[in-house]
Amino acid sequence: MPFRPRIAIASPIAAERTSIADWLSSEGFDPIPLGHPALITAELKRRTFELIVIDASHAVQAINMVRACQLQTPVVVIGAPDPVAESQAAARGATYLVRPVERALITCTIAMAVMETRPTRRSERKPVRFEVVIQGVPSRIVDVSREGMRLEIPRLRKAAPPPPPMFDVALPMLGVSLNVRRLWTSSPPECVGQTIWYGGELSNNTKRVEMAWLTLVDALPASRASLEVQ
Repeated sequence: MPFRPRIAIASPIAAERTSIADWLSSEGFDPIPLGHPALITAELKRRTFELIVIDASHAVQAINMVRACQLQTPVVVIGAPDPVAESQAAARGATYLVRPVERALITCTIAMAVMETRPTRRSERKPVRFEVVIQGVPSRIVDVSREGMRLEIPRLRKAAPPPPPMFDVALPMLGVSLNVRRLWTSSPPECVGQTIWYGGELSNNTKRVEMAWLTLVDALPASRASLEVQ
């Protein structure tokens, strides 16, 4: 199964909890709605979360508890416009979002925070711009490693479903189709636009396809400049 980062949503507002949970679930996360921020203390003792969303009313206590139990876990605080509360959250390494929260902003904030705290990948990531086709949709690879890739897929006017857990990436420049396992989903850093990112790793490919991929990745420069191939 693809990895689905577990996100606790400790908000006292039922409609907000439900909306955030639905948004995160559609982006490939595993949201855990909690009925009241005070419940986060007990939950932290039971299981690990990749990120905590907490209401500002309990932010200071919750952040202190998170730092005591799971030091590196990112925290996103949601509250009314309040410079003091925002400053307190920032001082404890948390991100403060003002209500009403917007889907693009909160999903992007959470996705980027989770990505930044993941362990270092096994091999170097190299930026590229390779044109590919995914489920009939012209898309592109924006960076690669020996293990996999980051894909940029356009958001269609009519909402298109995300790639299934296992999907094919047709790469014309190699003359092959890669079997890829979807690992995560996020919006690009700008949090706006008409594309969405998917991270994937190669899975169950033939030796010929694997060697073609590894030869390509190893031949790419390790510079920040991206290589574009149409």
